[in-house]
Amino acid sequence: MSPNPPERLERRSIISGIGQSDVGRRLGRGELDLTLDACLKAIGDAGLTRDDIDGLATFPGAGIGTSGFAGPSTPEVQDALRLRLNWHDGGLEGPGQLRAVFAACLAVAAGLARHVLVYRTVTESTAQGEGGRQGIGGAGGGRGVPRFSGVMQWTLPYGAVSAANWLAMIAQRRMNEFGLTREQLAWIALNGRRNAARNPKAVYRDPMSLDDYLAVRMISTPLCLYDCDAPCDGSTAVVVSHADYARDTPSTACHVNAIGTALRGRPSWDQFDDMTTFSARDAAASMWERTELRPSDVDVAELYDGFSILTMVWLEELGLCGKGESGPFVEGGSRIALDGAVPLNTSGGQLSAGRLHGFGMLHEACVQLRGEGGERQVRNTPEVAAVAAGGGPIAGCMLLTRGLS
Repeated sequence: MSPNPPERLERRSIISGIGQSDVGRRLGRGELDLTLDACLKAIGDAGLTRDDIDGLATFPGAGIGTSGFAGPSTPEVQDALRLRLNWHDGGLEGPGQLRAVFAACLAVAAGLARHVLVYRTVTESTAQGEGGRQGIGGAGGGRGVPRFSGVMQWTLPYGAVSAANWLAMIAQRRMNEFGLTREQLAWIALNGRRNAARNPKAVYRDPMSLDDYLAVRMISTPLCLYDCDAPCDGSTAVVVSHADYARDTPSTACHVNAIGTALRGRPSWDQFDDMTTFSARDAAASMWERTELRPSDVDVAELYDGFSILTMVWLEELGLCGKGESGPFVEGGSRIALDGAVPLNTSGGQLSAGRLHGFGMLHEACVQLRGEGGERQVRNTPEVAAVAAGGGPIAGCMLLTRGLS
């Protein structure tokens, strides 16, 4: 007789509450103000009080990245909310933006905490307007020529100063290898804008046509302006609780079925062994290894679109379409529409709803599983949602289920 399969510890956790602040361009509100707004909403949505919260986590942690990128630190939020914590975490390295959520799930499973508040805050739009959101190559701050180590010393001298440049090369590779066209790639942006029109919080809601997409200025060939996410201000928070709390949540609990965290290739933007996949390949593979569910079970997909090409990669690596087939799969937009085979980025994604850095995807997945999407709600309330965040050498993904453990 074969031994029992190992317990998937993440299944001891649920997302019991969600909250989101205002989202917009240059809101003129401080990062702590936005964070507390989202956190208090999430705590209340979970049917809890601040006294119930005994864990706290964020991505990426204070002091990391350019102005407006990191949000307040966990000590700042703990102090502002007067939390008594048994566990806390904050940091950059790991499986993409969702690493803080994954860490919270495992902390709950290990008994280190029972209700963990996880938040992600950005004020990049305000920072950009104030001149504080500089490109990587502008890090000298007026003190002479900056010095860079690692891959930057080889990319910056050739003008490859940002992820837009690095991922444009991946898009070119896919065009050469799989026949991807700009007209196909456009449907990630067009679908997002179509869904954003039904989302009152979305940054960009005006209609967009294929002609509009093709006519806009190029950023880094073949990626144009509409292939790049929209910096914004906003905060998103979730409460990760032990699964035995599911019966007490005011709203439908979203059960964590599986997480994907693997990195089996080189941690490199330009030396990964398969430049058409990046680490999405490994994260997705490890997630499917941890579940009895299959890609055909996914009812809604909230997949990272920091750049549109990343969404194409995630569609393939998650098995929602065949390898190299994402172009034909999204073409015309019918398969990824709200009433399509795989409803995609139902809030508008980061291209139109705003760059909430992966946490907007998670929030929207919970909204859909709870049947609270309003005009953008997917028909026949979804049972299984796939969430993916990150690109390049960092990526993470997860499966959430409605009312299922």
